[in-house]
Amino acid sequence: MSVKPLIVIQLNEVNFDVVRHYAGKYDDLPAFKSLLNDFRALETFGEQRYEELEPWIQWVSAQTGKTYAEHGVFRLGDVVNTPDSLVQIFEVLESKGLRVGAISPMNARNRLQRPAYFVPDPWTDTPSDGSGFSRRLTEMLRQTVNDNASGRITKRSLFTLAEAVLRSFHFRGTTDLLRLIRGTRRKPWTKSLILDQLIHLVHRSLWRRARPDVSFVFLNAGAHIQHHYFFNAEIDRKSSANPAWYIAPEADPVRDMLKVYDRILGDYLALTRQGVRLMVATGLTQVPYDRVKYYYRLKEHARFLSLAGISCQRVLPRMTRDFEVFFDDNAQAQAAAEALGAMRMERTGAVVFGEIELRERGLFATLTYPDEITPDDAIVTANGRIERFGELVAFVAIKNGMHSTRGFAFVSPDVQEALPAPPVHVAELFNLTQRLSMS
Repeated sequence: MSVKPLIVIQLNEVNFDVVRHYAGKYDDLPAFKSLLNDFRALETFGEQRYEELEPWIQWVSAQTGKTYAEHGVFRLGDVVNTPDSLVQIFEVLESKGLRVGAISPMNARNRLQRPAYFVPDPWTDTPSDGSGFSRRLTEMLRQTVNDNASGRITKRSLFTLAEAVLRSFHFRGTTDLLRLIRGTRRKPWTKSLILDQLIHLVHRSLWRRARPDVSFVFLNAGAHIQHHYFFNAEIDRKSSANPAWYIAPEADPVRDMLKVYDRILGDYLALTRQGVRLMVATGLTQVPYDRVKYYYRLKEHARFLSLAGISCQRVLPRMTRDFEVFFDDNAQAQAAAEALGAMRMERTGAVVFGEIELRERGLFATLTYPDEITPDDAIVTANGRIERFGELVAFVAIKNGMHSTRGFAFVSPDVQEALPAPPVHVAELFNLTQRLSMS
């Protein structure tokens, strides 16, 4: 089958109204300007209830063609528990005879029979493709992302990072990566951009070697930086402000992020001159948050549960504040849920784990305490106290961005067929991807 190769770039939650502001004011975003001026645009919308407006829900919709009410996947990582009847875009394209590759697609399950390559996101317990490098890369991403708040990186992950840099070496791209690494002390938000730059380089290298018909690459630093630093963006400086101890008032991580993404997009735009088609989609977007809220993450989940007297089979850290715990039976899960739900911050009396969902022999919990935690803060439990709770958690951020149902998509200008009349549900990206892949 002779089709033009398609690359789907998932720029998670990037607000293109903000992109338009920066691209209109500065000359250092040429790729974004091309995207805005030359590509065909489509506006999407997601779920209307805020608790359902999560990226791991919206991307499942984009990857299955179903709304949340139809696919029912509410938590990050839960796609692995879905039946085979919930078919993803990756398997659909493969069944039509196309070779498919994917790097870090959010909340996606690897069900491909012959993937060109497949590296899952760091939070979803699904296998990579069969290559040793993909397995090592998957392990490294899981370790570094889930331990990011505490800054921990293992020797094994360091070796894999070095391997990934060598395998995907590209003079300009690798130079950009090293520049980001050098800048982390002065600009700590670039840590997330380092990961996205590495993912891009690995994806670019694997794509050139395998030449799949369709490839997906997911980049999350934009969402991370908006969540944590949106108040420092030019468009929002008048309405809100971050404290100076958190970030210098003159810093603008959003612009820094867009400049890195612009160079990444430029690499893919260059491929369009070789007959490659692009689709860039955000899934949803973010707008500035309307209050002050602190995010914390447990440093060592298993150790905390042990201190709380909770025995379990295993615990899986999920994104930021979330974690999933597995037990031998439902009675243990019920007891653990009650123990976590009873925990209060001694100083304020506020609930610590405000979201607890019981599951079959397990539970899913979120550390929801919204205020600042000091090292001396203690937790009051049903059976006593946990001292110096502040030493058991890592500060993640002050929340700056909140989700908005709007999303954006852009497709190569050479696509002749009519796009659906906007706005459309994000699930429509499933059908659009199929049409772009087959035409």
